[in-house]
Amino acid sequence: MPSNAILYEAQQLYNVSDRLDSLADQHPLVSEALLTISGSVRSTATVLEVLVATKVIPLGGLDPASA
Repeated sequence: MPSNAILYEAQQLYNVSDRLDSLADQHPLVSEALLTISGSVRSTATVLEVLVATKVIPLGGLDPASA
């Protein structure tokens, strides 16, 4: 199912964000930039999840007219 593949990629993005946060703790000279990038990556993952919830699952799931 396409939604599972998209959700998997969103999870991978959350993992990248977590790793960037960890790197920010270890590298104070670039920590602000890493945290900014981490936040952007996390936001992108969230957008993917919203996309699945609003566009992909309704198409393959319930009839919106009957909800």
